[in-house]
Amino acid sequence: MSTALAVRQPLTIDQVLDRARAQLTRVSARQAHTEYLDGALLVDIRPAAQRTIEGEVPGALVIERNVLEWRLDPRSEARLDVAAYDLRVLVLCQEGYTSSLAAAALQQLGLTRATDVDGGFAAWRAAGLPVAAARRSVAGVPA
Repeated sequence: MSTALAVRQPLTIDQVLDRARAQLTRVSARQAHTEYLDGALLVDIRPAAQRTIEGEVPGALVIERNVLEWRLDPRSEARLDVAAYDLRVLVLCQEGYTSSLAAAALQQLGLTRATDVDGGFAAWRAAGLPVAAARRSVAGVPA
């Protein structure tokens, strides 16, 4: 009788993305705009270079992906003042892939109302929603 443990196959990125999206109720760009106007926090996680080329959503909070969880985890020492478990967070990336992974990570931290914008900034722009030139700061830190 073999005592070897079964080796679990690693997931592909498509499987990881599917699992992340299975826990989200994603919103369209237009729905995100409406929720943002009603007080939801719209968070742009795209890198500075991408925002410089593509532009930004006026009023969106810029938190680059590499620090997102630390800034929005209510228990993190590096959290922003806005961090709260009941916060409605709409995560925006360029096309809606990275934002799904990010929103799922926020849900794992207890921000159960976090989700992402289906189609990302590209869908936002295509919907004719407001776009502005890139700002010069990231989450309150001068560039």
